[in-house]
Amino acid sequence: MIALLQRVSEASVSVENKIVGEINQGLLVLLAIEPGDNEAKAKRLAQRVAGYRIFEDEQGKMNLNVKQVNGDILVVSQFTLAADTSRGMRPSFTSAAAPELSESLYQYFCGQLRELDFTVPTGIFGADMKVSLVNDGPVTINLTI
Repeated sequence: MIALLQRVSEASVSVENKIVGEINQGLLVLLAIEPGDNEAKAKRLAQRVAGYRIFEDEQGKMNLNVKQVNGDILVVSQFTLAADTSRGMRPSFTSAAAPELSESLYQYFCGQLRELDFTVPTGIFGADMKVSLVNDGPVTINLTI
């Protein structure tokens, strides 16, 4: 399971020119599910995302998590994060989980964040989405479980 975290001052996701999810300060999480991923991994990843300290404190150090800055979390499914780029000039996506497993674990992951009392808008699984963001820092972190 792969989560690409982007610290943002704002982010949104649109489908067919309609915004379906948006946040102000917080995290944009691009999420990929791989074969062998399960609910235990999704729960652990949600806990790590929620607790990861990538927001600045009064001294300018990255010591605060998204809850401590009253941020929200926008989650967008992105199977291309699981691309195998080890050969050739075209990525292979055989390392991404099947859509049925991916959608189920994507929804479970979002539910785990909501249980941690976050507002969690999302994209639409499997849709052609347009993601807009203002990356704050920029700060981008790749978390894997």
